[in-house]
Amino acid sequence: MEHKDKGILGVLGSIFVSRSVINTSNRFLYPFAPVISRGLGVPLTAVTSIIALNQATNLLGLFASPLGDRTGYRRMMVAGLMVLIAGMLMAGILPLYCTLVIAMFLSGFCKSLFDPAIQAYVGKRVSYRRRGMVVGILEISWSVATLLGIPCIGFLINRFGWRSPFFALAGAGIISLALILRYIKDDFKGGSETEKKDTGVFAGFKNILKERRARGVLGVGFCMGFANDNLFVIYGAWLENSFGLSVIALGVGTGVIGIAELMGSSFTAAFSDRIGIKRSIVWGIGLCSGAYLLLPLADESLSFALIALFVVFLFFEQSIVAFISLCTELMPDSRATMISLYIASSGLGRVTGALSGGVVWQRFGMETVCLMSSVLTLAALGFLIWGTKGWSPE
Repeated sequence: MEHKDKGILGVLGSIFVSRSVINTSNRFLYPFAPVISRGLGVPLTAVTSIIALNQATNLLGLFASPLGDRTGYRRMMVAGLMVLIAGMLMAGILPLYCTLVIAMFLSGFCKSLFDPAIQAYVGKRVSYRRRGMVVGILEISWSVATLLGIPCIGFLINRFGWRSPFFALAGAGIISLALILRYIKDDFKGGSETEKKDTGVFAGFKNILKERRARGVLGVGFCMGFANDNLFVIYGAWLENSFGLSVIALGVGTGVIGIAELMGSSFTAAFSDRIGIKRSIVWGIGLCSGAYLLLPLADESLSFALIALFVVFLFFEQSIVAFISLCTELMPDSRATMISLYIASSGLGRVTGALSGGVVWQRFGMETVCLMSSVLTLAALGFLIWGTKGWSPE
């Protein structure tokens, strides 16, 4: 029994550490976009455009989930981490704009390979009655990236320069790869349902999109992704311009978002199964929409600004983690496909939001950015209610 417990802890620990590293690599450009742009000698909008490209790789989730079912989840994880390591080393060794573009593309591609494997695994092996708890625990790694990873990145930039995070993330990726190889067993030999089916990759998508539940997932994913990145892509520049924060202070300020996300994931893990996953999503999305409107009121108070950011990301994270849990059960015979649809739609929304956020902020101000995010979040609530009308878990 003791040996079995150690094995389980090794599996969970290796996945948790790896996801924390991957999430940090995909998030650190947001708060430090002004610093990176100055280091490369390019406009801020050039860096925010890279963030959009990074999010565009989520569209590859359309291919990643079926590929994971065919080749084994461990192989997907290993491939993703190898891609991440290569990208981070490239950007650190060759500090050019073009290599940064490639590095952030590979970082996003890594996430598109790694995350669907984990989520499909959980959906298939964990009862829906405990789905919210397990998904919530796994998603805490997202908040750890913000709570610990981003402040560490800020320290590295301040102490060693803007290139140092790329080398640090490459090293962390190597450690993560070693943990996955050590604790995750190769699951290819066991086969899978998708592997046994003689169907093309797009056949399942064509059929599943006929279902209202699937179209609802697309709407929720796109609107929530757009709304969040529309703000997230410029909040670092907004804090820097409005309150004159240093690089270290930006990293610490981002830690507030990490705490909010930690609490949001923890709430989902602890309570969503008890109060009902769908009900918790409805409340979370509604409160998140209102929270966006608090930010423009905080232009002269740093404390109020941080509190408002905390509330936005608390309810955003809570609703998204619960929604991922819901996605794994909406169509039990097509879990991997549903997950990939959510990842792709959310990625497309984040791309659109990342492209619009910087432009809208510079031309119209913070009020317009937050109003857009609030309205889009309400639209996501409408898609959720429409898509799940008449549905109940089996």
